[in-house]
Order: sequence, then structure tokens, then C-alpha cells
Amino acid sequence: MPDEEIEIKKIIERSRETGWVLEPDAKRVMALSGMDVPQGLFTADPDEALRFARKIGYPVVAKVVSPRIVHKSEAGGVATGIRDDKTLAAVFERFRSLDGYMGVLVEESVSGLELIVGGKVDEQFGPVVLVGMGGVGVEIYRDTAIRMAPIEAKDVEGMLRELTASRLLDGYRGGRPVNRDALVRTVVKFSCLLMEIEGNMESADLNPVMCNPERCVVADARIMLAQK
Repeated sequence: MPDEEIEIKKIIERSRETGWVLEPDAKRVMALSGMDVPQGLFTADPDEALRFARKIGYPVVAKVVSPRIVHKSEAGGVATGIRDDKTLAAVFERFRSLDGYMGVLVEESVSGLELIVGGKVDEQFGPVVLVGMGGVGVEIYRDTAIRMAPIEAKDVEGMLRELTASRLLDGYRGGRPVNRDALVRTVVKFSCLLMEIEGNMESADLNPVMCNPERCVVADARIMLAQK
């Protein structure tokens, strides 16, 4: 078994008590599977976070890490556009009061078109992959396409063509086109991951995946584990 698969298995096993894979570990799983994730640091030490932010350069994003907070935005556990040490230190102080606080994930800020890549294990069909327009409006727009896993690059291209907002991918009305090769590669690798962990997962969501002309980055990731 490759080292990457062994580490993914270890991450899942140590996440069973929580019932889901917290974001720092979920991002590690995505990176081990060949997907692009932001430069990031998980820490409970504000000084360490400040040093990291200065190293990668502001602005940065900060997110609370807590086994009791699945939806971080709804709990006030996400801060974007942090541009200096003072603001980052204040965010740390605010996050400390949130339920189940373990620390903070500090990451580079990535811009682009927000997409969602998701998957679940269907009782009848097994692992299925979803691609669509993402971000906070995903449940409003419901602009998605679904296929049974595993999928290939040609399947992803077909899914993208099905999206009502597919023209946004090509830079609609002056917008920046996304790197389609990087997007297709991300979805295919995600499909491979689903096949690898299907016996352990209930669902997995990458939302948003930030796509721009250079890269497609998994800006948020969550894996809900199957009950055993």
C-alpha cells in the first residue's frame, strides 16, 4: 500500500471519535490525493500564526478548528481578508470563545470562481460525484451535475457543460476564465479518493474550490464518516 494511502487511512481512523474529519486533516487528505490546497498552518499559538502570516504574506484567511463546529461560517468561525498582525491577533482572541475551540487554521488567501465538488455513497449506486457552482449560494442556485464514480476527464467535461452557469468558466463578460485542466484534474482525483475511502465515508465536500486562470484550490474541505 502506498505511503499516501496509509496516511489517509490513519487520518480517518483517528477521526472516528469525532465522526468527521476536521479541516486541517481533510486538507491533508486532499493534498495526499494530489489536489491543490492553500498554504496553511494549524496552530493554537497566536505568535506562531503571526510568523506564518508574515512569511506567506498578507492577506490571509483564518478559520476556527473545533470538533463541535461543522459549519464554521454560521458559527462566526471564519475570517477573510486579514491584512495585518493586529487583525489576526484579534481574530484569534475571538475564536477562543467558540464552542470546542482547538486552534486556528491560517491560510493564504486565494481568489477565483467558487465551485463545489462533492460526493456521497448512495445506497443503490455507490459513490457518486457532484460538481457545480459553489460558495454560500450553492443551496440557492442548485446548479450541479452528478455522475457515478469513478469518472474520467471526459465525464468531468460533460458535467461542466451541463451547468447553467458554465459560461462563467470561460470568463463571462470580462471575468477571468478558470484553468479547466486543473479543474478537471481536481474532480478526477476527488473521484479516485471517493473510491478509496467509500467504505469509511458518508459524504465529502470541497466547497469552495477556488478556480482562476492559474490553479484550482481546495479552499475548504470536510469528510463526514460512516457510522460503524
